[in-house]
Amino acid sequence: MTAGGLLLDAAGKAGLYGLQTRSVGPQIRGGEAAALLRLADWPVETHSGAFDLLLALDWSNFSRFAAEIKLDARSVVIADPVSGTVPEIVTAATQNIVELPIKEIADNISGGRVNMVALGLLCGAIGLHEADLIELIAGKLVAKGASAIEAGTACLHEGFQHSTRLDAVTAIGPERRQTGERRWLLTGNEAAGLGALRGGVRFAAAYPITPATEILEWLAPALARAGGTLVQAEDELASVNMIIGASYGGVPALTATSGPGLALMTESIGLATAAEVPIVVIDVMRGGPSTGIPTKSEQSDLNIAVHGLHGDAPHLVVAPVSLADCLFTTQWAVHLAEAMQAPAIVLSDQFLGQARMIVDRPADIAFVAARRRTENPDDDYARYALTPDGISPMSVPGVAGGQYTADGLAHAVSGTPSSAAEDHLAQLAKRRRKIDEFVYGDHWADIEGDGDFVIVTWGSTAAPVREAAEQARAHGLHIKTVAVRLLAPLKVAALAHELDGARRVLVVEQNETGQFHRYLRSLCDLPADTRAVHHPGPLSVTPDEVLGEILKEHSL
Repeated sequence: MTAGGLLLDAAGKAGLYGLQTRSVGPQIRGGEAAALLRLADWPVETHSGAFDLLLALDWSNFSRFAAEIKLDARSVVIADPVSGTVPEIVTAATQNIVELPIKEIADNISGGRVNMVALGLLCGAIGLHEADLIELIAGKLVAKGASAIEAGTACLHEGFQHSTRLDAVTAIGPERRQTGERRWLLTGNEAAGLGALRGGVRFAAAYPITPATEILEWLAPALARAGGTLVQAEDELASVNMIIGASYGGVPALTATSGPGLALMTESIGLATAAEVPIVVIDVMRGGPSTGIPTKSEQSDLNIAVHGLHGDAPHLVVAPVSLADCLFTTQWAVHLAEAMQAPAIVLSDQFLGQARMIVDRPADIAFVAARRRTENPDDDYARYALTPDGISPMSVPGVAGGQYTADGLAHAVSGTPSSAAEDHLAQLAKRRRKIDEFVYGDHWADIEGDGDFVIVTWGSTAAPVREAAEQARAHGLHIKTVAVRLLAPLKVAALAHELDGARRVLVVEQNETGQFHRYLRSLCDLPADTRAVHHPGPLSVTPDEVLGEILKEHSL
């Protein structure tokens, strides 16, 4: 994993774009791991096709990764003879196997490490510059002292020297960019943390859970620098109730979790809906149900996010449509929650959250929390007044005359609990009105291309859909893609407009039952020729898979 991360760093230094994901088991104390990288001189957001190069330091448990590491006859495999016998599944795919004594090379260097030799091999094979990598390693190892830097440099050099035996690998040949604009290297979880901070969040409470924990690790020091606070709660129930309390006190607040945690939080999210307290809950989805596969991605929490609250409880559900979009979408979620005094659920997933990517610098967007407040309430202050847009001014504790009851009971405009039918109906309509009639603008979806063949998708599957659509356009096909960011409330009229005139529609997602397709069908009159393309994790939807579906549909 360290070698993979350094390779991505080196690619970024050379002016390339890149993506690194990881495949690991569920063991808390470590175990087998694979770093999967894709590098290019154009932006890449997803893996595609067979890997050009596989370097195995250890073949133990390779079968656990085999389905994720696709190889073909052109793939080159580097193996150390002492790492064991090359698995049959590998030799059946490719005969391009190069044996190199990686461990022996490392052992001949004082303090040598096999992963640094491997890194030199890889960088030399794909055409990166040795001097750049040595400079990078020196910066990474400075805290470990001169001897570590010397050993690392020697290992890298030896790896570069032996890379000449890998003529079958096509070098990328990076171009050094002359522009002053620096690209960013970040994960989706880091981007989400930054989006929350930019949106105005100054309090977070959460219980660590894979694969959302990195959001909390990033936010802890960042919030402190911004004058905010992060609390590690004792469990998910405490987390969500802490952020409700913080928000009730006037501070934009957030928690981050995964599917099991969201399931525990639903009752309190309903409380925030009824009491009209804005909160943001980030769900970095993983394979389910129950504990499922904590380290693998799946888009299977859509149903609980949209429908999981009991009663009629209108709330917001949004989903980033790329790794970099985790920043914008989280910032937007804070803005929406604060503006409408409602809970917002952000559906990220393990792929988006834990992948590392080199991206162009995201735009600075001026979405900042803007809660409608009352500064000088009088004796007749009505916290839940029936306003035209359904949003009523909110006071904070300590404001004279602004005290009110905020709980989950049905209430009158004052907040006083009431079981009267007219109060219940009025408050139900108020909460629905503010969500349905809010002006969301063009951010409800990212729309690309034009044509009568439309692909509708959401979340992390938007990246393979976009790449497949580009490839289809290269074949002369006219493809439109609609990557929905605002899942609830669904902008039915806007989606209908984008589907108007569509001859064929594909709905692409990563879960077993086609949750998004069924959700769309429940609310929209989809064209007659609409087909669902979906499968569960842990295997991702790939551009090749989507392109195959496009070509199949065009041949009908």
